[in-house]
Amino acid sequence: MMNEMHQRDYFLRRAVVSWHILSMILFVLTLSVCGALSSATESDVGKPSTGIDLTTVSTPNPMSNNVTSNETDDGTSSSTKAASCSLDVYEVCSENVKCSLLGGECIDCDFNTSCEYGTIQKAYCSPKANVSCEGARKFEREYHCRYCYQLPEWQTWCNQTTDCALNKPRTYWPARPFYVTTCWAKSESLCMGRRCFHKQTSCNWSNGYKWSTAMLYSIFLGGFGVDRFYLRYWVEGIGKLLSFGGLGVWTLVDVILIGVGYLGPSDGSLYI
Repeated sequence: MMNEMHQRDYFLRRAVVSWHILSMILFVLTLSVCGALSSATESDVGKPSTGIDLTTVSTPNPMSNNVTSNETDDGTSSSTKAASCSLDVYEVCSENVKCSLLGGECIDCDFNTSCEYGTIQKAYCSPKANVSCEGARKFEREYHCRYCYQLPEWQTWCNQTTDCALNKPRTYWPARPFYVTTCWAKSESLCMGRRCFHKQTSCNWSNGYKWSTAMLYSIFLGGFGVDRFYLRYWVEGIGKLLSFGGLGVWTLVDVILIGVGYLGPSDGSLYI
């Protein structure tokens, strides 16, 4: 009987030691894989997907009235075309269109600033002094009573950033820091006030982390902390690795948190 107990203790100790050795091996492999993913991510996703330097990009082309999606005719993201508020009407205002079809940045209108928000109003407009167009230079246009900064996102061009959350402290969860962006009202949007304005918006950029990858890691390798390592939670990952996934409880909790989207990358970016 005693020999059987000694044998059980012996095999149990060997199993624990083997588990820790295997855990350390997996930990080293995870670090190597995460390092490779990080270098690939930084080279591919460290810049905006458009490949355009936001510090040198020109102002938006408000006359692209045929562009209604998030991409312009040249295939670049519309959100990268509003880096500054400088505007040259000679470049953006066409000379071969009727005056009544000019974009909002090419005309001056007599707005009713005392109107009720959201109501449809009519204003008399005319081309700016340096704008050449065809037809009558005095015309009537309809607009919704609101200032340009009150327009919905789909009616504006705004510049984006990819590093606004990297150096911000994570004082709450989920961490979604804000940054100040420069926005233009789209050409087809007629609104009151300045058509170029600054807006505080949340950091909704992505650094290359995939929700599907994090979910698969959590389900199949969560007991080794691979999901936490993938999302760059190094301390929690080591804790899961050495505690057998919190005896399964921590693993189950992380599967739920990642599944509902509550647990995201440690740098505050969004899943792709």
